[in-house]
Amino acid sequence: MDNISTVIVGKRPAIELALVSLFSRGHVLIEDVPGVGKTMLARSLAVTTGCDFRRLQFTPDLLPSDVTGASIFNQKSENFEFRPGPVMAQIVLADEVNRATPKTQSALLEAMGERQVTVDGVTRALPEPFMVMATQNPIEYEGTFPLPEAQLDRFFMRIALGYPTSEEEVAILDRRETSDPIDAIAAICTPVEILELQHRVDDIYINELVKQYIVALSNATRTHRDAALGVSPRASLNLMKGAKAMAMLRGRDYVTPDDVKAIAGSVMAHRVLLSPSARMRGITQVSIVEEILGDVPVPGGGGGRRPS
Repeated sequence: MDNISTVIVGKRPAIELALVSLFSRGHVLIEDVPGVGKTMLARSLAVTTGCDFRRLQFTPDLLPSDVTGASIFNQKSENFEFRPGPVMAQIVLADEVNRATPKTQSALLEAMGERQVTVDGVTRALPEPFMVMATQNPIEYEGTFPLPEAQLDRFFMRIALGYPTSEEEVAILDRRETSDPIDAIAAICTPVEILELQHRVDDIYINELVKQYIVALSNATRTHRDAALGVSPRASLNLMKGAKAMAMLRGRDYVTPDDVKAIAGSVMAHRVLLSPSARMRGITQVSIVEEILGDVPVPGGGGGRRPS
C-alpha cells in the first residue's frame, strides 16, 4: 500500500480495497469520472506486485477474439498458431468496458469467471494470479452498452476513487511536475508471493456468528423496501472472502464484524437492483447498504476470535 501510495495520492481506502480483491482472487469494477487515476491504480498495482500488465481499450468495434486471442495461419509452417489476446496477462485493465458490445463483454466476463479461454475448441488456462480491473465512465451514456445486473454480479467489488482534496491535488502537481512517479517505483514482491498471500487468506478464521452476520446483511437487501432485487449468495461468499483478506491486511488471523462492514458497500451495492420508485426519489444503492449496516445487529463478544 505504501508503494502504490507514492503514485496514487490520498486514496488509501481504494488501494486497500483493490488489494483485498487481489488477495481474494476477485475482479474490480472502477466506476468514476475520467482523469482521477483509474488506469494509474491498475498500473501501479501491477508494477508493485511484479505481475504482467495489459491494457485493453474497449470500443464498439472490438471483437471477442481481440480479447481472448485468435488462431492465425502461418504460411511458413503451414500451421495455425495461437496469438494470445490481452486477457492472457496477470493484471488486465479493461478500460471503458461499457463501450464494447454485449458479445465482447461476455468474452471478458467468461474469462473472469472460468479463468480460462477457449479458442477454436482449445481451452487455455489464464496465468495466476489473474485479476481484471474494469473501468466504467458513469457520465457518458451515448454509444455505451451498460453491464446487466447478472454480469455486474461477477465483479468482486465496485470502487470509486473520487476527486482529490485541494491539498492532495497540489501534491499530485508537485510529484508530476518533472516526471511520472510510476517510473520510479519498483516491484516489492513477486507473483508467487501474491499466490502465497491468497492461500493465507483461506486460513483466516471466521466465527459462526460473523458468518450469520454476513447472511443477515444479504437477507436485509432482499427484503428492503427500495430494492427490486437483493444480492445473490455470491455476494455473501465474496463478503466472507473479502473480510478474511481485510483481516489479514490488518494483521489478524481472525475476522471481526468491522472487517465485514469495511467492504460491505463495495461488495454489495452494485448487486442491489433499485425499484423504479427508489430511482425516482433519488435513492442510491450505496445508501441502501449504509442503512442496512446501521439496522442489522452486530454480533458482540469482541468479533469472534479464533478458539484457543
